[in-house]
Amino acid sequence: MSIIDKVFGTHSQRELRRINPIVDKIESYREAMGALTDEELRHKTIEYKERLANGETLDDLLPEAYATVREAGKRALGMEHFRVQLIGGVILHQGRISEMRTGEGKTLVSTLPAYLNALEGKGVHIVTVNDYLAKRDAEWMGEVHRFLGLTVGVVLNDMSKEERQAAYNCDITYITNNELGFDYLRDNMCVYEKDLVQRGLHYCIIDEVDSVLIDEARTPLIISGQSGKSTKLYELCDVLARQLQRGEDLPEFSKMDAIMGVERNETGDFIVDEKDKVVNLTAQGVAKVEQFFHIENLADPENLEIQHNIILALRAHNLMFKDQDYVVSDGQVMIVDSFTGRIMPGRRYSDGLHQAIEAKERVEVKRESMTLASITFQSFFNKYDKKAGMTGTALTEEQEFRDIYGMDVVEVPTNRPVQRIDHDDAVYKTKAEKYKAVVEEVKKAHEKGQPVLVGTIDIDISELVSKMLRREGIEHNVLNAKYHEKEAEIVAEAGKHGAVTIATNMAGRGTDIKLDEEARAAGGLKIIGTERHESRRIDNQLRGRSGRQGDVGESQFFISLEDDLMRLFGSDRLITMFNSLGVPEGEQIKHKMLSDAIEKAQKKIEENNFSARKNLLDYDQVMNEQRELIYKQRRRVLMGEDMHEQIIGMIKDKVDECIEKTIPDDVETDLWELQELNHLLCPVIPVPVMTKLSLGNIKEKKQLKEKLTEIALDMYDKKEKEFEQPEQFREVERVILLRVIDRKWMEELDDMEQLRQGIRLQAYGNRNPVDEYKAASYDMLDAMNAAIINDTLTMLYRIRIEKKVEREEVAKVTGTNKDDTASSGPKVRKEKKIFPNDPCPCGSGLKYKQCCGRSK
Repeated sequence: MSIIDKVFGTHSQRELRRINPIVDKIESYREAMGALTDEELRHKTIEYKERLANGETLDDLLPEAYATVREAGKRALGMEHFRVQLIGGVILHQGRISEMRTGEGKTLVSTLPAYLNALEGKGVHIVTVNDYLAKRDAEWMGEVHRFLGLTVGVVLNDMSKEERQAAYNCDITYITNNELGFDYLRDNMCVYEKDLVQRGLHYCIIDEVDSVLIDEARTPLIISGQSGKSTKLYELCDVLARQLQRGEDLPEFSKMDAIMGVERNETGDFIVDEKDKVVNLTAQGVAKVEQFFHIENLADPENLEIQHNIILALRAHNLMFKDQDYVVSDGQVMIVDSFTGRIMPGRRYSDGLHQAIEAKERVEVKRESMTLASITFQSFFNKYDKKAGMTGTALTEEQEFRDIYGMDVVEVPTNRPVQRIDHDDAVYKTKAEKYKAVVEEVKKAHEKGQPVLVGTIDIDISELVSKMLRREGIEHNVLNAKYHEKEAEIVAEAGKHGAVTIATNMAGRGTDIKLDEEARAAGGLKIIGTERHESRRIDNQLRGRSGRQGDVGESQFFISLEDDLMRLFGSDRLITMFNSLGVPEGEQIKHKMLSDAIEKAQKKIEENNFSARKNLLDYDQVMNEQRELIYKQRRRVLMGEDMHEQIIGMIKDKVDECIEKTIPDDVETDLWELQELNHLLCPVIPVPVMTKLSLGNIKEKKQLKEKLTEIALDMYDKKEKEFEQPEQFREVERVILLRVIDRKWMEELDDMEQLRQGIRLQAYGNRNPVDEYKAASYDMLDAMNAAIINDTLTMLYRIRIEKKVEREEVAKVTGTNKDDTASSGPKVRKEKKIFPNDPCPCGSGLKYKQCCGRSK
C-alpha cells in the first residue's frame, strides 16, 4: 500500500466515502415506500418519467427510485437490498465497475440501475455470459421490473428475428455478449429497415465484466460466408510439418546481447516460443519448405500464403493440444473455452488455424470461410453511451479497464465478514508428488464430511485426478467440457456434505454453491486448486466459490516446480535453488520466496496477455474507422433516405477526377489527352466519345468540365425519366448503392485481413507494424471509396426496366466464430426460380446466366 493510500485511503475507500451520503438518502425513504400500496408503488414509475420530462435528471431521481426498487424487490421476490448492494447499484449507475465478492447478490444489485436508466425509454441491456443466466435472470429479476410496470425481454441463441425485435423493444433486455455483438453486425448487413432488431446502444450492465471485456476480448466476433479457397494447402503443410524437426529452445535474448552482437545458434527446422505462443522457421527449415514446394524464395510476396500455412501447421502440432485447447467429436474439431472449460459449438479458430488443426487430426478440413463482418468486444462495448460492470474480481485488471474502456473499479465491502481461510500454496518438486498430495488432501476432507471442489485448468488434469480418486474409492462428480450439459446440476450439489466435485476453474460461474448444515459443521466448502492459473484473477474466482455471505470455508493451491507457470515464467535461478535444497521425495517445499516468484510469474503473463489484447485493439481501431464510415452510409440507405443528391455529387466528382487526371493545367487544347480521358470516363459514365472535333468552342479545362458535367447530368436525368415515378428511381438508387457498398466492404475486409497477416509475417525493421497497417489502410479506404463510386455509377447509367429491382444480400451467412446460429437443415424456396435465360433480377439488362448467375 502506498503512503497516499495509507493517509487518504485506497481509491475504493475514497469513492465509498462519496457514495455513502447517497445511500443514506436512499435508506431515508424506507418508511415512506413501505407505506405505499402496490398500485401507488407502481405509479411511481409514471411519476418519475414525468419528472424526467420536466427537466429533472437521473441523478436527481436516484435516491427515490432506488428506494422504490428495494421495496418492489421485497414484495415481488421477498428479497430486500442490503446497504452494500445499494452502494454497488450507485457505482453501476455512474458507469463504473463494482467489484463484489461471490455470493453478495450482484444479480439483485443490477435491478437498481437497470430500473433507473430504463426510465429514459431508450432501453437497457443486461449482459450475461450464457443463455442459461440470461433466461434465469430475465424471469427471476424481471419480476421486480414487471411489478413496477416496466417491460422485460430476453434474447436467446435460437430466437427468430421477430422475437429478437420484441425483446430489444422492451425497457430492459437480458442477453449474452455474443448475441448482442452478432445482432449488431447482422443489423449492419440488413437490406431493409424492417429487418433491424436493435434500436440503439444506450446503457448496458455487464455481469461478470472481467470475463466479457477481458477474457473474451482476445477473439473478435466474426460473421462468415463461404470462401472459394481450396483446402489442399492445409493438408500439404500438415504433411510437411510432420517431417520438420523441432529445434532446441533458445535462451532469452537481452538488449545487452543485441548490443554486443551475440549470435544465437539455431538448431532444427523451427523454434517454438511457448511463452509468447509463437513458432519461427530456422534457415534450415526455410530451405526445406522451399524444396518441398519447389519455390525459390519463401519470403517472396507470392509465397505469403505458403509461409502463413506452414506456420499454422507447426502451431497446430506444437502449441494446440487435444483435450486441452480442443476436443475431437463426431469427426469435428470443437474449441474448449480455456476459462470455462466448456465446449463452444459452432465456434472456429480464425486465420486458418482451425483448418490446420483439422488437417493435424485427420478429420475433414472444412473450406475456409470469408469474413462478412467483424468487430472486437473492445470496439463494440465502447459504442454504448454508458456502460457499467460487476464481478467478484476486477482490481488486478483495473489498469486495462481504465485504458481501454474508460471505467474505474470500486471495491464494495462484503455484507458479512469473510470467514474463508486462504492457506499458503503447497509446493512440490514434481507433478506426480503434487497430485498425490491433492488426493490425500481430498481424502482428509472427505473423511470428515467436508465438501471439496477441486479446480483444474484443463480436461486432461480433471480426468487424471478423477482416475486417482476412483482408485481410492472416493465418489465424485466431474465437470469439464465433456460433461458440460450437467453443469448446473453438478454445481448445485457441490456444497452438500461429503460431496467431491472436480471442475475446470471457471465451470458453473454465476451459480452459487450452497452449503447444508452438516457441510458447515465440517468446515464449509474446501477449494483445492491443482495449479495456479496464468491470471491471478482466475485464481481469485476459484477461491471465491467458497465463503459466500459469511460462510465458513477453506482454499489452497497445490503447485509443482514442473508446472508450466513455473517452468516457463519462473526464475531459472530460483528453480535451480529449490532443486538443490535436497527436499525428500513427496515432501512439501516451504520458502517465503516461492509465493513472490509465483505472483511475479503471473504478473508477467498478465502483462503479455494485456499486450496481445491491446495489439488486437490497435489493429481493430484502424478497421473501426472504416467500419463506422460504411455502417453510417448504409444506415442512411437502409432508412430510406433520398440518396439522389449524393449520386449527383458522385457524377460531378467523377467527371472532375477524370479531367484532372488527364488534362494538365495551362496546356493548349491541341495537346489534351482526350483518348486517355475517354478511356477513364466512358466505361463509368457513357458520355459520347470526346474528339478534337467534338470540342467545338471549348478552349479551357473549366469549360470542358462544365460541358461534360452537363452531358452526364442530362443523361442521368433521361435515365430517371425511363421510370414511371421519381420515387421508383430513388429506390433503384438505394438498392444499387447498398449492393455496391456491401460487396466492396466484403472485399475490403478480406483485403485488410490479408494486409494484417502480411505485415505481421514480414520484417519491417524498426517500423511499427500497426503504423504500417494504418498507413496502408488509408490508401485502401480511398481505393474502396473510388470503387464504390465507379460501380454505382456504372450500374445506374446502364440499368433497364425489365423487372422490379429489389434489395438482396450480397453473400449468405454460413456461420460465426462464437456461436452456432448459422442455419442448417432443408430450405424451402420462397421466391420463383430464376432460369439461365431469364432477365437478371439485379436490373442490369443482361440475362441471368451472363450476369449474377455466372458465379452460381
